[in-house]
Amino acid sequence: MYGLEGQKAIVTGGAHGIGKAIAARLLAEGCDVGILDLDPAAAQATAATLSRTGGVVATAGADVSSAEQVAAAVATLRATLGPIDILVNNAGALKVGKMLETSEADWKMHFAVNVDGMFHMIRAIAPEMVTRRRGAIVNIASWMGKSGVASYGAYCASKFAIIGATQSLATELGEHGVRVNAVGPGLIVDTKMRDESEVKRKAEGLPDAYERAQAIPLRRPGFPDDIAKAVAFLASEEASYITGETISITGGLWND
Repeated sequence: MYGLEGQKAIVTGGAHGIGKAIAARLLAEGCDVGILDLDPAAAQATAATLSRTGGVVATAGADVSSAEQVAAAVATLRATLGPIDILVNNAGALKVGKMLETSEADWKMHFAVNVDGMFHMIRAIAPEMVTRRRGAIVNIASWMGKSGVASYGAYCASKFAIIGATQSLATELGEHGVRVNAVGPGLIVDTKMRDESEVKRKAEGLPDAYERAQAIPLRRPGFPDDIAKAVAFLASEEASYITGETISITGGLWND
């Protein structure tokens, strides 16, 4: 256990996959958790499941690409949870496609959700962390934010942006006692995003995730719990001298 008892956390995109696993792990660590998701019904269903283990689980619906929706959702969660100690920016979007075949709308969608969404959440929550001189922000980037990959150009560009923003914000907030880090998941299965991208890959005759995992040193794909473990660590005092980092969780696929 990481000593997170009594802390208040918000996880965006927390209704499914990696976000759900992160919410579950933080709840198990003793946090009260707010799930902010585009799908309010799915968020409520996840909350009903997770709350059976004890602890407070609040929900709010919002499209993180909208600053107005984020502000309203954060206010709703604060009303139940109180001041926020931990923010996990997990909400994300992915559409597989070669750069020259990517529409302007799809390009902007990646940045609206992945980058603007992170920005809106940080603007809504970080000021209170600065005032209280405590807090941990963990952004979910990707190993593709460290290495460009064919057919994932827009996604890669948005995840590179997340890593850059993480590093910049860490330098700005460090003096106020707020740490900002990221994790870079590798090939993670059992997520809604992965399932959707696998349909596209199958249509193009490309190998599936489990086949590709055989080229990974650990010879398996990652699972949402693998990411949740790293997030819990980064949110805790065990990581009190770590900020501005992006930790690759890839089974050895990417070592930088």
